Amino acid sequence: MLTRKQYDLLHFIHARMQRDGIPPSFDEMKDALDLRSKSGIHRLITALEERGFIRRLAHRARAIEIVRLPDGIEGGGGFQPAVIDGDRTERPAAALPVEAGAAELPLMGRIAAGVPIEAIQHASHSVAVPAAMLSRAGRHYALEVKGDSMINAGINHGDVVVIREQPSADNGDIVVALVEDQEATLKTFRRRGSTIALEAANPAYETRLYQDHQVKVQGKLVGLIRSY
Repeated sequence: MLTRKQYDLLHFIHARMQRDGIPPSFDEMKDALDLRSKSGIHRLITALEERGFIRRLAHRARAIEIVRLPDGIEGGGGFQPAVIDGDRTERPAAALPVEAGAAELPLMGRIAAGVPIEAIQHASHSVAVPAAMLSRAGRHYALEVKGDSMINAGINHGDVVVIREQPSADNGDIVVALVEDQEATLKTFRRRGSTIALEAANPAYETRLYQDHQVKVQGKLVGLIRSY
């Protein structure tokens, strides 16, 4: 249960990340909530983090990641990934040690953000990701995005998404879904009774409906890396 100020701050951060792709500054948060000092924002941020709605990434300015949203905020229950600018230079899995605070994940091939493509390939090399992006529990892997159907969720063609392996999802989660054991796709998950909807974040693509036995959740989106 969130207080009014906590809810308003989370809503403001979410809206700004949807619009600009980055969180607002603490000064902008203070002004938006009409607070007198930034200490109040620090307390609200800490409360949201303790309740599992946001995560702060270490050693990065304005590094706030929204983990989940409450009901009442558009996209509630889903995930708006923070974008980590990175160097995606390919290298073997047995590469040199990565920097402190980073972890190596296997890059498992490409995932369709459009119509489904063939199932995920075996890992050919690895990528370095911030360790703060990974949860302590569960295995993680990375996938390169092909297509633009999730572009309105901030996921572009060529991005690398970080996935935590898990066999289930909540409504609004962005997941890797395996369709009929043959095709893998990155979409927003919605369950409607015995039907599963895989929703795009691009009005050019239609929502695809399947029976629950046709879809297997392979993991949930927890982060994103973009190279320029």
